[in-house]
Amino acid sequence: MCFTGSVCGDSSRISSSVTDDVSVDNSSNESEGVACSRISPGGNSYYVPVVDAVFIPYADQRFESLDKCFKFYKEYGRYSGFDVRKGCDKKDEHGTTILKHFVCSREGFNELFRGKVVKGRRTVSRRCGCKARIVVKLVQLNSYAVFNFVEEHNHPLVEESCRQFLKVNREMTMGLRSIVFDAAKVNIGCSKSFSLAKEMYGGYSNVGATLRDFRNFNRDLKEYVGEKDGQMIIDKFKVMQETSSSFYYAYDVDSAGHLTKLFWADPVGRKNFEIFGDAVSFDATFDTNKYNMVFAPFTGVDKHDRCVTFAACLLSHESVSDYSWAFEQLVKAMGRNPVIIITDQCPAVKVAVPAVFSDANGLLGNRLCKETGFMEKLKKFIWSSILEIDEFEKGWEEVIKEFKLEGNKWLQDIYEIRSSWIPAYFRNDPMFGLLRTTSRSESENFFFSQFHRQGDSLCEFWIRYQSAMDRQRNERKRLDNESNSSVPTSVSTWFIEDDAAKLFTRSIFYKVQEEIIASCLDMQIKRMSDEVDGVTNFEIRDVKVQDKLFKVSVSRNHVVCSCKKFVMCGIVCRHSFCGLKHIGVTKFPRSLVLNRWMKIAESGTSLSSVSNDYFKMEHVSMKLTDICQGVVVDFTKRDHMAAMVGEEPEGDLTVLAPNVCKNKGNFFKRLISEREKAVIKSKKRIRKCKECSAVTHDLRTCPNRKKGDS
Repeated sequence: MCFTGSVCGDSSRISSSVTDDVSVDNSSNESEGVACSRISPGGNSYYVPVVDAVFIPYADQRFESLDKCFKFYKEYGRYSGFDVRKGCDKKDEHGTTILKHFVCSREGFNELFRGKVVKGRRTVSRRCGCKARIVVKLVQLNSYAVFNFVEEHNHPLVEESCRQFLKVNREMTMGLRSIVFDAAKVNIGCSKSFSLAKEMYGGYSNVGATLRDFRNFNRDLKEYVGEKDGQMIIDKFKVMQETSSSFYYAYDVDSAGHLTKLFWADPVGRKNFEIFGDAVSFDATFDTNKYNMVFAPFTGVDKHDRCVTFAACLLSHESVSDYSWAFEQLVKAMGRNPVIIITDQCPAVKVAVPAVFSDANGLLGNRLCKETGFMEKLKKFIWSSILEIDEFEKGWEEVIKEFKLEGNKWLQDIYEIRSSWIPAYFRNDPMFGLLRTTSRSESENFFFSQFHRQGDSLCEFWIRYQSAMDRQRNERKRLDNESNSSVPTSVSTWFIEDDAAKLFTRSIFYKVQEEIIASCLDMQIKRMSDEVDGVTNFEIRDVKVQDKLFKVSVSRNHVVCSCKKFVMCGIVCRHSFCGLKHIGVTKFPRSLVLNRWMKIAESGTSLSSVSNDYFKMEHVSMKLTDICQGVVVDFTKRDHMAAMVGEEPEGDLTVLAPNVCKNKGNFFKRLISEREKAVIKSKKRIRKCKECSAVTHDLRTCPNRKKGDS
C-alpha cells in the first residue's frame, strides 16, 4: 500500500508504509517526473516514477516488434529519470525470441568488484540490484505483449536538472556528428566543438550529448579507418580520378605493401601551374600525420602575389630517391619543368633537383637556389638584383678583406657555389625575382599547420588538406571580385596609369603604381640618344641608388632596362617608365603585360576540361554535405562515417598503412637548457621500491627482499 508524503530534495515523493495502520498525509500533490517512495516492512526504500499515463506500460500492452517495445520503455525511463538496457531473453527451437526482459540499467550487481580492492585505475559501479523491468512475450508472429511490469526501483531517480546525462537522453545525432567532423576540418577539437554546439542549441542541456560522447565519436571515426588507412586514401583518389580525369595521383609501396610515397595534383592545381608555374618553391614540413611522413607542397605565386599550391606529396624518407620520385611525378602531372625552383639546403634535394629537372628531356630549363643565412655586411651585395657579376665579385672581396675572413671555411664553401644563389647570376633568368628564398614555402607550411594535427590518419589529413585548399581558393575568389568590381584611384595624371589599373589585379597594380610614381619623382636623365629605327637610348640615374646609371632602350611598343626587373619579376621598372614618359607613350605597351599578372589570367589556359571537372567534384562534395546534414532518411552511424571519410575497402588490402617513419624533422628538437631539464626532471614521478621505499633500486633488486628469502 502506497501512502502520499512530502517531496524530498532528490525529486522523490516520500511516503511511509511500515504497517497498515500508519498515519497517512495526503496533502502533497503528485507531479510528472516525481517518484513515489515506499518503505518495505524490512526498512528498504522503493521509488515509483510518477509520469503521464501515456508513458506508463500496462499489462497486455501490444507492440509490433521488440525494438518498438524497447523504444517505448526508453521513453518511459527518460521521463522517469532512469536508464534502461536489454536484459535476458528466451528463444524457441527456431531461434525466435518468445520472452524478453528490458530492465533498469542498475539491475544486478557487478560481481567483479564486489568486496574486492582493485589497484590501479579507480572504477565505480552503478549496479545495485534494482528489480524494475518490463517483460514481454510473443503472442503472435512479430507481435509482443507486456507479460510483467515492475515499476518500483530500489534507488532514487535522477533529478530533472541532471537528466541530460542519462544515456536515454543522449544521442550523437547526424547533426552533432557533423559538427564534430566539420569542426575537425579546421582543426577545432572536441572540447571547443562541444562549446560551439552549446551556443547553437541554447544550452548544454539542449545539446543531447556530452563532451565524452563527442570524444567517443571522434575515437570511433579513427577506429573506422584503422589499419585500412592506406587502402582508403588510394580508393578515394581512384574515385576522384574517375569523377575528374584531370585529377592526377601516384603512389608507391615497399616490399611488404606499406604505402611509402603519395603524390597528388587536383584539376585546379594543374590549371594554376599552367598559368603561374614559372617559379616554384619546395620545402618539406613535419608533424602533419601520425606516420611522421614528410609533407611537401609545391608552392608558387598567383596573380594577386599570394601563395598558390600546385601539388603536394607525402614521403616516408628524406632521401634522394624519394625526392626524385616526387619531382618526376610533378613533371608528369604538369607536362613541363618549372623555370625556377627554390629549395632549402637539404642535401637530398640538392642531388635530386638537377637529376630530374634537366634540359635533356626537351622541356624548360631550371635553376636551383639555396637559401642560407648571411652576415649583415654582405647583404647589399648578396641580395641586390641590380648588380652585375663583376660588381658582386668586387664587393664580396672587399668585405671579406675588411673583416679578415679569408680563412673562414664556411664563407669559402658558399662562395664556391655562388652561381647557385647569388641574384647577380640569375638576372637573365625569367621570373627569378618572384621567389628568392623559401619564405613562400615557410608561409605555406605555417598555413597548413593551422589545419593538420600530428595524430591524423591519412584520411583525416586529406580532409583537412581539402579544407585548407578551400580557404586558399576562396580567398583568391574574393581578391578576384575586388579587382573586377572596382578600379584603384590614379595618383598621377599620366594615362598609362589608368590603363594599368584596367589590366592588372589590384595588388600588382599598386606595385606598378609605385614604379610610375618613382619614375616621375626620383629619376634623372643623364644622357639621351637620337631616335634610331624607333628606339631611343637613355642613361638614367635613380636618386635612391648611389653611383649607378641605368641604361634604358625605349620604343613605343617595348622597353629594355639594364636593371632587368621586368625579366626577373615581370613588372616594368621605374627607369623604363621614365623613358616611356619622355617619348610620350600614354598607353601601356602590351608586350610588357604578362598574362600571369592580368585580371583575366585564367582565360588563356589550355586545360579546357579542368573547370568542368572541378565543378563535377564540387557537385559530389555538395551531395555528401547534404547527406551529412540529414537529407537522407535512415542513415546509420556507419553510413555517416563512410560518407565522411570514405567507404571501407572490400576484400584484401593491397595497400597497407604506412609504417611510422623516422625523419629529422620529427626527432631533432630544439636544444634544452640545463635549467629546463631540471624542471622537467622534477615533474617526473619518482620510482620507489615497494618493499623499503628506496629510490636507488626496485622490488626485484631490493636487499631486504633478498635477506628475507635467505
